[in-house]
Amino acid sequence: MSRISALLGGVALACAAGLAQAQGLIQTQKLSAALANELVGESVATCAKNGYKVVAVVVDLDGVRQAVLRGDGAPIHSMDNAYYKAYTIASLGLARKEESTKAIADRMAKAAPTTVPQTPLPNVTYAQGAIAIMAGGSTIGGLGVSGAPGGNFDEECARAAMAKIKDRMK
Repeated sequence: MSRISALLGGVALACAAGLAQAQGLIQTQKLSAALANELVGESVATCAKNGYKVVAVVVDLDGVRQAVLRGDGAPIHSMDNAYYKAYTIASLGLARKEESTKAIADRMAKAAPTTVPQTPLPNVTYAQGAIAIMAGGSTIGGLGVSGAPGGNFDEECARAAMAKIKDRMK
């Protein structure tokens, strides 16, 4: 009787394992909490050295905030704007493998009017100041910075911060 039970148990386990594979699993990557926090910290610190009071936000591919840091004196609207920038690059940049909100804005500026969204998408901005967080050639999130006197300065701070952690994204 124990042999039959063991055999039936093994068959049930094999069926369950096959069912799990049939349903499919999706594996995703994202920054660790420590690296996400370091990334926003470096972004804010780099901008502060240049006299800019900014907010930095890291989001994963679902648009969920992983880390947020509001630098001393950063304007309150920069909290939302940094998130919108990060969300935009993580969501819209993914499909075309664009690496910054500037790249998205440049593409949109050249696009035929009929291909440009006529209604605003929630949480999306085409303002410069966000870069894709890349690992192994794939986008795994977004880093948005807001508050400097121009999106180009926001982006510079984001790129400098990314350069400091890039070798530890394994």
